[in-house]
Amino acid sequence: MHVELEHLSVEKEGKIARITLDRPERLNAIHHPLTRDLNAVSQLLENDRNVRLITIRGAGRAFCSGIDLKELAKGEIDDRMFPLWEEALRRFETMDKLVICLIDGYAIGGGLQIALASDIRVCTRSAELGLTAIEESILPGLGTWRLPRYVGMGRAKKMNILGNYVDGEEAKRIGLVDHLVDEGEKQQEFEEIIEDYMVVNSAGARLTKQATVESFDRNFEGFLDRYLELQAEAMDDDDFEEAMAAIREDREPEWT
Repeated sequence: MHVELEHLSVEKEGKIARITLDRPERLNAIHHPLTRDLNAVSQLLENDRNVRLITIRGAGRAFCSGIDLKELAKGEIDDRMFPLWEEALRRFETMDKLVICLIDGYAIGGGLQIALASDIRVCTRSAELGLTAIEESILPGLGTWRLPRYVGMGRAKKMNILGNYVDGEEAKRIGLVDHLVDEGEKQQEFEEIIEDYMVVNSAGARLTKQATVESFDRNFEGFLDRYLELQAEAMDDDDFEEAMAAIREDREPEWT
């Protein structure tokens, strides 16, 4: 699959694909063309069997400032964009790769929605995060569905309805982000975190992602059946054999 990208870039390094949102002059604000790019890239990477981990970050001084308010006010953004947007986020959320984002500057509205659809959120302490769609009298997408899963129903209602911001420190305290990094060392510390996840990025890790994504959506009996199915798949994979060999030989595993 070949795609022409206008507002984001993708670089591959071995088993890692790095996505950069690239509208820095608009703080990486979301509009129809960027949404088309993100949707196309999500399809491309979902089907790339050589990629095992994806990173997402923003160019310039923001991760993503959300929907482009200038274009929205001029009527250049309408509800045709939303299905493409949600399809892209759901692919990242459920695909057979680990997805890690680096939040710096603003992660507002759709920017925070991208982060919520990622598996792991890495954040600078001074970043500002919020779902602010209420200011435009619209809903913050499926942030209404994802946010309660991370911060609880009460906090999610407050953030969704008030549209208030939290900084990185508060986001870490309430479970909205997973790792904090220093602004001056963010890239180095981000790479160290990526390496930590690559060390454990076996088929078992990726199937664990699948089970966890589905954990709120099934009753116990249904989830037990799904777990047993995924566990059998994990134990039938070459990575399980490699893990057992590494234990016997007292070495680090090398995932295939």
